[in-house]
Amino acid sequence: MNMLLADPVLKHSRSQRKKISVVAPCHNEEESILEFIRRTVPVCTNLVDDDYELILVDDGSCDETWNIIAAETRNNDRIVGVKLLRNHGHQLAATAGLSASNGDRVLLIDADLQDPPELLPEMMRIMDQGADVVYGKRMARKGETYFKLVTADLFYRTLSFLSPTPVPKDTGDFRLMRRRVVKIFLNMPEQNRFIRGMVSWIGGKQTPLLYNRDARYGGETKYPLSKMIRFATDAITSFSTVPLRIATYLGCIFSIVAVLLLGYTVFSYFEGQTIAGWASLLTAISVFSAVQLIVLGIIGEYIGRITQQIKGRPLYIIDFVQKGELRIEADV
Repeated sequence: MNMLLADPVLKHSRSQRKKISVVAPCHNEEESILEFIRRTVPVCTNLVDDDYELILVDDGSCDETWNIIAAETRNNDRIVGVKLLRNHGHQLAATAGLSASNGDRVLLIDADLQDPPELLPEMMRIMDQGADVVYGKRMARKGETYFKLVTADLFYRTLSFLSPTPVPKDTGDFRLMRRRVVKIFLNMPEQNRFIRGMVSWIGGKQTPLLYNRDARYGGETKYPLSKMIRFATDAITSFSTVPLRIATYLGCIFSIVAVLLLGYTVFSYFEGQTIAGWASLLTAISVFSAVQLIVLGIIGEYIGRITQQIKGRPLYIIDFVQKGELRIEADV
């Protein structure tokens, strides 16, 4: 399903399993990528010496992000650059990075430095005590607007109400995972991916690490309101059929109301009463039409996702992988 590297390359890399893989999707991060590398590399080196890899996934950036990544791969052979053929979005870019990782433990983190890489040693310590997943849980979120905080809280409350899979509140994709969790995740074929929910669904021992989230080091947020709405829609429709059930309930309720109105109309006719005029008629038509459109919209969201899934297209397309002077073309 995924567009991966050529088989010989995969076999070679898998035979050189690393202790830790750090996977960071990047999209137009030219202002922060060097600082991210500067802070992340010493953390990994102090933990496992050279037994790590830092995988930077360029998700179709249109600035200097890839040129910086390519240059850094030549300066440090622990750094691997994965260039996607186009912009696939954060969730798929992260999935591409996870598929290219070789570590026994894999840290998924964004390159904007809102989630500090310096927390990796504490995450490793918690995992040493038996956790399968250690995820960051935010106590405070610097540099974010009141609107963003309120809508995020509303999103998690709605998801918690609708989804049978518990997704911890105030979490993102910042997490350390064992290899077996990553393998299970990569075998899940969803096109519309919601990583934190998918990892929660896998189960195992999942332990939070409380921390204060920093403001972005540089650049602009990659999640404006429109993308937040699409992301929330993907999350809800991927993990819950409750909206479909609500649509059914609405249809039943308003069908009963319609029958009652019909009975009232017939009764009024035989009683010789004057039936209400255009205002009440148009109100009733507007209400029923609105409900029908909402129900059709909900059903359409699910049908659209089914259509995307059955096409069987690859989740993402890797253009090539850069490691030092070695450029590995994808097996397309």
